Amino acid sequence: MFYEVDIPKMGKDKVSALVTLRPAASRRLIAKATVELPEVKAARKKGIIIIARGITAAYVSEEMFNITVEPKSQQTAGLIVNSMTNANTAPPPCTMHVIRDGKVVENADSNKEILDFGPDDVLIKGANAVDPQGNAGIMASSLKGGTWGMFTPIVTGRNSNLIITVGLEKLVSSVWDACEHSGVYYYKYSMGLPAKLTPTVTGKIVTEIQALGVLAGVNAYHICSGGVGGCEGAVTLSVEGSEANVKKALELVNSLKNEPPTSVEETYYVSSPEDYKFDARDQLATLKGT
Repeated sequence: MFYEVDIPKMGKDKVSALVTLRPAASRRLIAKATVELPEVKAARKKGIIIIARGITAAYVSEEMFNITVEPKSQQTAGLIVNSMTNANTAPPPCTMHVIRDGKVVENADSNKEILDFGPDDVLIKGANAVDPQGNAGIMASSLKGGTWGMFTPIVTGRNSNLIITVGLEKLVSSVWDACEHSGVYYYKYSMGLPAKLTPTVTGKIVTEIQALGVLAGVNAYHICSGGVGGCEGAVTLSVEGSEANVKKALELVNSLKNEPPTSVEETYYVSSPEDYKFDARDQLATLKGT
């Protein structure tokens, strides 16, 4: 479901603005809003926060700890790059991903830390798909289901806070249809690692729309996507609210327009699908059962 934001009621001073965010700017905006969510701020003071691996997670970590994470592409396990689905061979550049009672846990193993989760603790996880109905999906090539496969039983069973950060560039018509037509053993051929889109449950989704609601108190509507000259994947939004809040949103989005593209290093399992004659199983075997 989408994160519910209490937007101030608009009076006669309602105005609108048209804004566009490139993917990196969207990630930065979503990260800024995520660290300001009430449940995140509460758990940061007393509780546990786990920032699961992901590219948007790199932006969340930067906002949370006032640090720089580079290259951001290595902060995720799986990624889509060079027209193929792939996974990183390199370790994440940022190891500050678990917070307990306001302090970063050094050398934390999130698989162990999450065993102490309660209903007030927070898992922040990115996603690869979101649909208009408020469903999100996470891609995984791992035979163990990846991070989400390991965390699901604990986070859902204990009613812990699950914050899903995902930009509208990843909007699909139906997460459920996409899930039905994917899987690590589903494909005979693939351009990169075969993967399963797995639906998330109980999570609260934060897109650019919710982020602008949290940070500027405005309503936002997704009206078109795409562009050229570096705006491929961009989303254009209609922002509505009071004069003061719309100006705040406009200034915020404008301040992010020069956010550099997400940094990428070529540390992948699959160098080229052609080397495997696009055979899905042969490419999956590069993960060696992980």
